[in-house]
Amino acid sequence: LSVRQRCSFFFGSGHQDNSFPLRYLFGPGPSNVPPRILAAGSRPIIGHLHPEMYEIMNDIKRGIQYVFQTENNMTLAMSGSGHAAMECAVFNMVEPGESVLIAINGIWGERVAEIAERIGANVHRLVKSPGGYFTNKEIEQAVEKHKPVLFFLTHGESSAGLCHPVDGIGDICRKHNCLFLVDTVASLGAAPIFMDKQNIDILYSGSQKALNAPPGTAPISFNDRACHKMFNRKTKPVSYLFDMAHLSNYWGCDGKPAREYHHTGPVSGFFTLRESLAILAEKGLEESWKKHKEVSAYLYRGLEDLGLKLFIPERDLRLPSVTTIAIPAGYNWRELLTYIMKHHHMEMTGGLGPSIGMVMRIGLMGYNCEKTNADMALHALADALKSCKKSKP
Repeated sequence: LSVRQRCSFFFGSGHQDNSFPLRYLFGPGPSNVPPRILAAGSRPIIGHLHPEMYEIMNDIKRGIQYVFQTENNMTLAMSGSGHAAMECAVFNMVEPGESVLIAINGIWGERVAEIAERIGANVHRLVKSPGGYFTNKEIEQAVEKHKPVLFFLTHGESSAGLCHPVDGIGDICRKHNCLFLVDTVASLGAAPIFMDKQNIDILYSGSQKALNAPPGTAPISFNDRACHKMFNRKTKPVSYLFDMAHLSNYWGCDGKPAREYHHTGPVSGFFTLRESLAILAEKGLEESWKKHKEVSAYLYRGLEDLGLKLFIPERDLRLPSVTTIAIPAGYNWRELLTYIMKHHHMEMTGGLGPSIGMVMRIGLMGYNCEKTNADMALHALADALKSCKKSKP
């Protein structure tokens, strides 16, 4: 191919590039990124081992400690999505043959169970239908029965729209010498979580939801109990990239005077993550939690006015960042979502994993958490319900 042909192949021959449309990302993530964070990501690249980069990483560590509400020294950001932090937690905490207990009420518990099985763990599942809630009594009975080294729970189950209570579970795990691992990818910044106060041993999240940074970095923190287990293993973790023996040095968490090369971190991703954490710190966690609660309540009222049914009946168990709607009777949910994307340039999504065919999901988080955006989403839904023909009586 000639140079001209190559350019035409890669960039198209039209006057306008439609590969990067402006869309309202009102699904479960990623969310729209505010200009200040976009600007941070456009800064010139510096070396991933430069002293200035270490300072940025130190700022990120302090920001994560704030949003996690923890004093843990072993706090950092994974190079990768929330899945990277999920795998890092399981790979470092669990050895082949060890017993683990996974609470499954949506897709994320399913994922953690599969990851644990892949490394040879003895996986026990505590299962409910999507959006189901586990009582502390049920959890303690299962912990007593299976004697796991690790218990996993999703705080913000975005596939079902559930925000699971956490109080008391860490105490149960400590009583039975079990580590408590919590996923806050969909809930961090939108719903209260207190890592130290709630005795959570390992906590992780993602950058692209209420934190409003682009996808690609994932905060994670380990307390002293977790570190003791992690650094006294009989076997090495299956992943070199996610081995905390190396990552702890890369992030300056191991007390050694020099940081050695481990991998090339996502420099622009760290720029944007630092900016997103700074914005949340300036706003204040309490204010962010309050805003998400108010906007989600406003959205609930509007959905009910449209005659739609919220999937999680208990208001206190609803995830403020991602609202799930029971699919309205007679409608093809894919047609509704396709219409909304085509005519309103707005992303809403269906279910995920076990909730597919059960729900539609609206995410208003971080930068997108505004009543004006709730009004836009409600208008688009009303239009779709009016314009799409019912496929069933």
